[in-house]
Amino acid sequence: GCKWQSSGETLGTRIQKMLFSSCLLTVCLTWVLAKPPPDKKDRVHHNQDLSDHPHDDNQDFQYDHEAFLGKEDAKTFDQLTPEESKQRLGKIVDRIDRDGDGFVTQPELKEWIKHTQNRYIYENVNKNWKDYDKNSDGHITWTEFKNATYGFYEGEEFGDLDDKHSYRKMLARDERRFKAADKDGDMTATREEFTAFLHPEAFDYMKDIVVTETIEDIDKNGDGFVEVEEYLGDMYSPETGEPEPDWVKTERQQFLDFRDLNKDGKMDREEIGHWILPTDYDHAEVESKHLLIESDKDKDDKITKEEILDNWNMFVGSQATNYGEDLTKDHDEL
Repeated sequence: GCKWQSSGETLGTRIQKMLFSSCLLTVCLTWVLAKPPPDKKDRVHHNQDLSDHPHDDNQDFQYDHEAFLGKEDAKTFDQLTPEESKQRLGKIVDRIDRDGDGFVTQPELKEWIKHTQNRYIYENVNKNWKDYDKNSDGHITWTEFKNATYGFYEGEEFGDLDDKHSYRKMLARDERRFKAADKDGDMTATREEFTAFLHPEAFDYMKDIVVTETIEDIDKNGDGFVEVEEYLGDMYSPETGEPEPDWVKTERQQFLDFRDLNKDGKMDREEIGHWILPTDYDHAEVESKHLLIESDKDKDDKITKEEILDNWNMFVGSQATNYGEDLTKDHDEL
């Protein structure tokens, strides 16, 4: 009863995944063992913490550095002199101040933190951008994407495919998602719009399409709702005569206790949204308020570049902040 599950992906991604036969074999073996598959499709888009370090400003600012810069850039800043670190921070502040009014607000700070935490997404988009932007004009049209992804299947060969219906469904699904990501409706995506197309779970305005695609994946009877057996069937295909594993019983109870909020025996769109896109704790919201409060000397609920640079060691690291506590030790120990 092994099946490959996918949602929130374009055809290109799905085809790539299908090539990993060893991964598929692992999934199938996991089903045979009747345990919760460690790499089963987890439809919940988790709100990850911003850093692995404890958030204790009395100890150090490493959490704040990784939250503000991202883990990789935080390592780079740790190698800089204080002067270099401040100089780079000043340039970052100019980017954060989106409206150029000379102040950084809490929403602007939050948006920056979210951007740094999703940098791997943007790097992935940048890496693949040229494959779709065929005329190198800095935009990707739906036609460019469709031809690059589906061109082969839309030719004469398309009719020879056993599962041509599946490919047509994928094409229609990708076109609908492209339209949702395309804010101005010109069927031409900017880099940000194309990022929303490839990674809709990272953009608030794409939430509705993520919910729609999830329902289409799981809702087998087509009534627009997800019942408990459909919910379980997305994760588990029982063998004939096989007793239901304990983890499946646990998931069944999870559905009854926490997924079906109005207790009508099924999940509607709102309940599915709560499930796959939880908003229980917004790390970027909390951290942006923390950085602003700690730097806002005149308490006007916004911070200037000067206020940020005055508190630079909380935002970014350097050789001084990284090794500061060691400077009093014998230099032979360094």
